[in-house]
Amino acid sequence: MPPRKDLFLNRVDFPEGFVFGAATSSYQIEGHAQGGAGKTHWDSFAATPGNVVGAQNGDRACDHLNRWPEDLDLLRDANFDVYRFSTSWARVLPEGRGTPNAEGLDFYDRLVDGLLERGIKPAATLYHWELPQPLADLGGWRNRDIADWFADYTELIMGRIGDRLWSAAPINEPWCVSWLSHFAGQHAPGLRDIRATARSMHHVLLAHGRAVETMRGLGMSNIGAVCNFEYATPADGSAEAARAATLYDGYYNRFFLSGLFNKSYPADVLEGLGPHMPKGWQDDFDTIGAPLDWFGINYYTRKMIAPDDGPWPHHHEVPGPLPKTQLGWEIFPEGLHAFLRRIHEGYTRGLPLYVTENGMAAPDRIKDGDINDARRIDYLNAHMAKVKQAADEGIPVKGYFVWSLLDNFEWSLGYDPRFGIVHVDFDTFKRTPKASYHALARALQR
Repeated sequence: MPPRKDLFLNRVDFPEGFVFGAATSSYQIEGHAQGGAGKTHWDSFAATPGNVVGAQNGDRACDHLNRWPEDLDLLRDANFDVYRFSTSWARVLPEGRGTPNAEGLDFYDRLVDGLLERGIKPAATLYHWELPQPLADLGGWRNRDIADWFADYTELIMGRIGDRLWSAAPINEPWCVSWLSHFAGQHAPGLRDIRATARSMHHVLLAHGRAVETMRGLGMSNIGAVCNFEYATPADGSAEAARAATLYDGYYNRFFLSGLFNKSYPADVLEGLGPHMPKGWQDDFDTIGAPLDWFGINYYTRKMIAPDDGPWPHHHEVPGPLPKTQLGWEIFPEGLHAFLRRIHEGYTRGLPLYVTENGMAAPDRIKDGDINDARRIDYLNAHMAKVKQAADEGIPVKGYFVWSLLDNFEWSLGYDPRFGIVHVDFDTFKRTPKASYHALARALQR
């Protein structure tokens, strides 16, 4: 047994009512090739050679579809208050529209009831990247009709489970759904097309707004949005590097914040994307900017940005000097505090904030029956301290969620990067709590 390492912060160090949770996503853990789920663009992307490390896919993932009671017990035994999970569009509607999959609806019904039976608050995200392939065939996020398709899906799944949820958010990380997937080509559908990027960036926000309207129409409350953020630092002291970092911040962070809360898009981003935006985009902001009850911040790292002479956006990333995770992501907890303050003061203006994802990948291995992930405990310590600092300063941060409960299918990186506080053997599906899990359980005791 390795020496015990604890978090230096405990539940009592945070404000009354502050909640702690863990997060997962459907495609990454459920095992998509079972339970009547339809094909997604991630299935197609993973089936294309070279897209995913080791030609791996989400067919089996963590087999959560069958092992969910054990996973909910792990949440309960870690003393978490909330579980942030996502529902799979293609599991609920195999064709994206039309006839529902009763088995899929029943699964999410049981999952929500199982959480409530264990005293855990269910926090649902409707979409975490698994677009039904038939809708991808119709243009996917490039097609304006997706906003209405998504609203119909929202009505179906939330009509089934919405009455028992603690919170709901439409779409996880719009930047990943649009830019990472349509400009960088690193996620499904794997495009590198600026016109597709501009349209998907707008349509993902329009779909968000239509889903919020739909959930309000169902009488639901505690509805929010979840965006991911990266702190952009100039690679050197030049004016060109400063402009490059500002533009990176624009299309990564400010575009989505401004659309949701200011009913506009940043002028510097529109210099590049404006010619490619869909017709009539300026008329959609009342839908996009529908009032929210809370806002979620996913934060992991910072990036150093250098200018170059290439096409817009005229810059590239360079390695930074700070300690890094398994994925080469710099560990920069100061960025989390900076975003909590900046978003509160510049955009949400008093709206409750939640850190809806925060965690790190590490090459965790079992040794003598234990997983001593001390670096993850250090990472959590450093970031939770910045959350406490923000709360002490009067910023209305109300909760913190660890990513992730389980090691899982890490998209194009396959199964090697391990973000979980619970180790998963991907051959046997055995779950083994890591040292970080035990440290959190002790820190969150009531």
